Amino acid sequence: MRDMDSSNAHWRPSRSEIAAARNRTIPDVTAPKLRILFCGINPSLYSAAIGHHFGRPGNRFWPTLYAAGLTDRLLSPFEDRLLLKLGYGISNLVARATVSADELTQSELIAGAGVLKRKARRLKPACVAFLGVTAYRIAFRRKSAVVGRQAESCGGSIVWILPNPSGLNAHYQLADLTRIFVELGQAFGARGALKFQRRLIRSRLMPRR
Repeated sequence: MRDMDSSNAHWRPSRSEIAAARNRTIPDVTAPKLRILFCGINPSLYSAAIGHHFGRPGNRFWPTLYAAGLTDRLLSPFEDRLLLKLGYGISNLVARATVSADELTQSELIAGAGVLKRKARRLKPACVAFLGVTAYRIAFRRKSAVVGRQAESCGGSIVWILPNPSGLNAHYQLADLTRIFVELGQAFGARGALKFQRRLIRSRLMPRR
């Protein structure tokens, strides 16, 4: 694994480096009392190889944050720690990297839910936002859960489910993801999201409530 210093910023891992990242973990990007703690399912091999969250080319997490007004510019995965200044953080339900989330077992996901609850109780984010409804249903044993705010909490934090931003998730295009992220940002005081929502309403892309 390469040394993750600034001289290696924005580097691309080789195939062998990606393959060697199996079961590797990435440090959380967290701090106490965040507005939103985004929770992925688990790291991809590409993300684990570079040591940064949502790193795989084609993942739409970073473009969606920007499009929804949650960040004021498009951030690179290598800038993931800049989210802390905005009141956001990143964790994962399961820490180990795999080729796909399908490799994770039900017991791993359920155990990850317990770890996340303890993390939320300790850090006290206003909201834990899960990126992937299927994994959430398994981990928290909520078979009927759908995208959006949930009735239950996670360690005392509000729970919000977002679609998986992976480029492989064809059910949601960038415009769809953006609308859903706008609703989340608007609920937790992201100024850019509030402005973006007003623009969507004016353009009739989002109905008034």
